[in-house]
Amino acid sequence: MMRKRTEKKTIKKKNSAIAKMPDIRTKTNIIIVLGILNVLLVASYFVLTYYAVKTVQVDGNKHYSAEEIKAMVMTGYLGDNSLYLSFKYKNKGIEDIPFIETMDVVVQSNDAIRINVYEKALAGYVQYLGRYMYFDNEGVVVEASKVATKGIPQVTGLEFDHVVLHKKLPVENNQIFQNILTITKLLNKYDVLCDKIQFDRNYNVMLGYDAVMVNIGALENLDEKLMQLPQILPSLAGEQGTLDLQNYTADRKSVTFERGK
Repeated sequence: MMRKRTEKKTIKKKNSAIAKMPDIRTKTNIIIVLGILNVLLVASYFVLTYYAVKTVQVDGNKHYSAEEIKAMVMTGYLGDNSLYLSFKYKNKGIEDIPFIETMDVVVQSNDAIRINVYEKALAGYVQYLGRYMYFDNEGVVVEASKVATKGIPQVTGLEFDHVVLHKKLPVENNQIFQNILTITKLLNKYDVLCDKIQFDRNYNVMLGYDAVMVNIGALENLDEKLMQLPQILPSLAGEQGTLDLQNYTADRKSVTFERGK
């Protein structure tokens, strides 16, 4: 009898030990899972804080403000994370944005990025049916907008009866676009960009600077005429009238200004 009782006690102890094993395994698994979650939380916090973008440099933008460019590039929940941006835009430009050829994102450090904006080459714009129709150096209309872009001149005096996006402006004299290119290159050279380029029927040129018009006349001696503007225009700030340079040459320095009424 004693032996049987001893055997029963031994069996009970074994059953009790076996019953406790699943509890130990469950607790161990819970500890492991909690440990993994803790590591993931710490890693996530590190990535979100250490790679948070604090400095953004935007270069090359004219049509859009720096804030507008940032809003286009830094999109989504992780849009302000340099690590995410480095993967998102690795070897990939941002395209299909009006007025922009492409943009690329350069991660300079964990909290700083630079956005390089490459805008489409625009020579000027004409107004048509309430829109600003922007064309390139060959006269091809590349964009249509309700907003005028600072630094791009309005071109007036061109005659056309329709405008088609991505097609050349239908003007009689295609040489006009080469003339515009020549003018804008020289204006850039002397850092005297104008608001308006106006042609008359004989393709003589007037340049607009706010309330001051500059009468260039024919395109002869254009370089000599335009190189005078950096010295003259500052003295006409706040004035209204016409600056006459149409007879200016290197030998005959004829410059007059007629104030408007």
